[in-house]
Amino acid sequence: MTTLPPAASAPRLAADIVAVVREGSGIRLDYTPASLATVDRLIGGIRREQPPLEAVLPALRGFGAYAGQVLVRTAGATWVVIDEHERDRFGQPFGLRTPDGRMWDPLGRAVLRYENGPQDSLQRYCLEVTDWARS
Repeated sequence: MTTLPPAASAPRLAADIVAVVREGSGIRLDYTPASLATVDRLIGGIRREQPPLEAVLPALRGFGAYAGQVLVRTAGATWVVIDEHERDRFGQPFGLRTPDGRMWDPLGRAVLRYENGPQDSLQRYCLEVTDWARS
């Protein structure tokens, strides 16, 4: 398994997947919650082809970082290095913290979207996180 970069590089992972999607398919992702429906469709398309998880993990991490950047912009979340307990729970060395103090794992959610399908929608996830952060 490849090592993830530190939390500070999450915006770069997001920007990279935005560029890959734009160059590969002409789709422009604009960091809005609505754009996550497109990300869900892209992950769904990858899922239908059934490549092994390890083969698509870098792209999924990019999509998760993108979803995280949407939350940074819409929910006031910040990328943070997570402690050992949270790392064991999330399986990632970094995640998001919303202003209410809750921790979120958009990179892991992107993997779940791939593994489980539409029930783990990134768009729905981001809308739920935003609602939680505002309540």
